[in-house]
Amino acid sequence: MLLSSRGRRIGGRVALGVVSALVLGATGYAWSQLSKLDHGLVTADVISPSGQVQDEDALPGEPLKVAQNILLVGIDARTDAYGNPLPQNVLDALHAGGGEDGGDTTDTMIVVHIPAGGAAATAISVPRDSYVDIAGGYGKHKINSAYSRGKNAAMSGLRSQGLSGAQLEVAANEAGAKTAIQTIEKFTGLTINHYAAINLAGFDALSQAVGGVEVCLKAPVHDTYSGADFPAGPQTLSGPQALAFVRQRHGLANGDLDRIARQQAFLSGMAKKVLSAGTFTDVSKLNALVTAVQGSVVLDKGWDVLSFAQQLRGMSSGAIAFATIPVQSLSLATPSDGDAVKVDPAQVQQFIRTAISTPAVRASGDDTAGGVKPVAATTTKTPSPDTKQPATSTAAGCVN
Repeated sequence: MLLSSRGRRIGGRVALGVVSALVLGATGYAWSQLSKLDHGLVTADVISPSGQVQDEDALPGEPLKVAQNILLVGIDARTDAYGNPLPQNVLDALHAGGGEDGGDTTDTMIVVHIPAGGAAATAISVPRDSYVDIAGGYGKHKINSAYSRGKNAAMSGLRSQGLSGAQLEVAANEAGAKTAIQTIEKFTGLTINHYAAINLAGFDALSQAVGGVEVCLKAPVHDTYSGADFPAGPQTLSGPQALAFVRQRHGLANGDLDRIARQQAFLSGMAKKVLSAGTFTDVSKLNALVTAVQGSVVLDKGWDVLSFAQQLRGMSSGAIAFATIPVQSLSLATPSDGDAVKVDPAQVQQFIRTAISTPAVRASGDDTAGGVKPVAATTTKTPSPDTKQPATSTAAGCVN
């Protein structure tokens, strides 16, 4: 599928909002308000039987009994979670082009590993252009195309069943999600237990609901492709500005890797803001956050996200560590997909095993109210000279 350059750039950042939604639930504050999440959430039957977690006997608030892996994705689509087209005025506000510009690619893919006990988490970013085997027999392609390949392949069969419009869109999205999950499992060696996806408008709404997120740039930027136009130094961004910040890759030395560092820095700031800015005592802010999640997020069927969040209450005294898989080249020539990111699955799987089993997680950034340290950096072995790896981002400090 051919996408406009604008369409390729915009969609992936929205998965960042899902992490913030998990942070929101994990704090344990204003639980009666969070219960509203039971209404308006869209679910999809996408987790294989081998990945389903059997926790029916878990008591409310009891820590996680087993480690779990969550796949967070941002869909480059111009529809909401119900399959309805996003209004053109919303697309215009997000600089997202028209309804035909989206390509249903998962331009952000983050695997969050939560160990038994749920006191900490490791969020591992996978560059969108990683050249991998796509599940379902599609061959080697960029990993962000797994979703669209699975979705498009299912379309004709679903139409023959009489589906159309929003109903067709939702069913095809489910097929796409399955292909994306299976591809990630094959590539990382992890079994995915839960899935969450968010659309363009959802990230916009989440960033505005918290009153913006503070970020810091080492130097001023002006990028006509993404619309990023910011001075150097600390600044607070939300809505379309936040999207521009996390989507820029032109003009950055390491392209998508530097963009991932920005995404991780933004997540750090979002987590800190949610946990320290009085969000849970401000009724309007809390309601805005809940509303932003509804209609924007798709979760796997059977995931009781409220019970899950209760199990993560201990995370308020732990940390979220951000990491990015090692890559070998940013300019791998491919037969049909242009330049891609070269990755070694064996190296990636070893990196992930180390990242999720390392007990020493160094918290970084200032303590928030209540002694919470929402962000952490994980120390990893220095990669070989020909292996490109971005620096782990933290809440403190500036990024490119």
